[in-house]
Amino acid sequence: MTFAMLKIAAAGPEILVLVGTCAILMVDVFRSPREGGSTLAYWLTLLLLLAGGVLTVLGFGQNAGLALNGYFLKDSLGDLLKVFIYLATFVTFVYSREYLRERGLLKGEFFVLGLFSMLGMLVLVSAGSFLTIFLGLELLSLPLYAMVAFDRDSAVASEAAMKYFVMGAIATGMLLYGMSMLYGATGSLDLAQVSAAVHQVVAGHADQQQLVLVFGTVFVVVGVAFKLGAVPFHMWLPDVYQGSPTPVTLFLSAAPKLAAFAMLMRLLMGALEPLVGQWQQMIAVLAVLSMVVGNVVAISQTNIKRMLGYSAIAHVGFLFLGMMASEPQGYSAALFYMITYSMMSLGSLGMVLLLSRAGFEAERVEDFKGLNERSPWFAAMMAIIMLSMAGAPPFIGFWAKWEVLRAVVFAGQVWLAILAVFFSIIGAWYYLRVVWFMYFEKARDVTPLVPTVGMGAMISVNGLALLCLGVFPGSLMAVCLMVLSR
Repeated sequence: MTFAMLKIAAAGPEILVLVGTCAILMVDVFRSPREGGSTLAYWLTLLLLLAGGVLTVLGFGQNAGLALNGYFLKDSLGDLLKVFIYLATFVTFVYSREYLRERGLLKGEFFVLGLFSMLGMLVLVSAGSFLTIFLGLELLSLPLYAMVAFDRDSAVASEAAMKYFVMGAIATGMLLYGMSMLYGATGSLDLAQVSAAVHQVVAGHADQQQLVLVFGTVFVVVGVAFKLGAVPFHMWLPDVYQGSPTPVTLFLSAAPKLAAFAMLMRLLMGALEPLVGQWQQMIAVLAVLSMVVGNVVAISQTNIKRMLGYSAIAHVGFLFLGMMASEPQGYSAALFYMITYSMMSLGSLGMVLLLSRAGFEAERVEDFKGLNERSPWFAAMMAIIMLSMAGAPPFIGFWAKWEVLRAVVFAGQVWLAILAVFFSIIGAWYYLRVVWFMYFEKARDVTPLVPTVGMGAMISVNGLALLCLGVFPGSLMAVCLMVLSR
């Protein structure tokens, strides 16, 4: 292996994040909280995220191809997802600061764990090999297990962490078993070489070898479905959403979903594209089950974090519909939907953090009663977020669902599109219930909302972005289509 084969510059942002995270860890170790160590770690973290994001944007689409001896893939799709992963992590930390400070949890470990998990996401997004996928997935997951149990005094958080760890281990085992079968049938760990070998097997009608590939594909799809929380592999997601500290729930709901989507694309659109006829049927079944269970069960939830957990399951169903449609239009619709969902999820859980205060967790839907009396502006922001999640025009959530439905219809699966519309209408009820409580119910607490400047500004930008992108959706759609057509 020569130095030219490494192409280290392609992984420049990841190297920066690794070095910067280690530096922040050392700063936190040698500077006590009384000396402002946690505050310094917070600002250094935001600075590192900005630097990594800017470096990724400056190198967008450049030096495309394999790097690090074929283990690292640099392309426009990865660059776009990385930009939004940086953004989601940045927004999460800004939203979380005041909440953590009021509960004595503002510690450098929170930011270091988040950065290491984000580094795993970046590696996973650029995986060019089964080995890199596994390393990125583990680096993503292990810090998250610790973050879920970050509040050591909470028995509920500890229980959620154990559930997440056990189910995550099962999912990883499924994925590894599937990848081992694919390796046995193709003789390679490299995704491009696996795709070429699968092409040869399918074209040569090697039935026994093709059977091994199909079984491997089944286990891979099951492993990814576990990570995304698709039905029937969703049992961990609502419990972890509810039991985790709200900042961790916020982090879980956005950035890791983008990385899991990238893993789905690398495996299905990349390595297993010749077997599209087989995994398409599995994805369609998972999509239908997720939409049905997610939307129906969310209606009965009184805990808003648990409700948003089942909402996430329903949104995964829509994501799988786009993947099932395949072709560039279907893949770009799924990418557009995933980015849109991460923005909406950040805003919804950000509002939960905004309403929470020392000694009080705004985790029940009833806690939003009369929010318009307390703060008309933030009630309007939450209404925008909820209506966008419900898929109401003119918000960006409407266009995300529209693009997926259009791709499904063009793929000839009209019945799936009709089913998706039906359950979207059912799902709109629990989003509109939150809006009803804010505007048509009396407030239990009439204390005016006075957020910090950073928190208030970020919530406002988040909500208005959903409106502005809904009015002018063409630019983001075009970018999604462009990165998948290269």
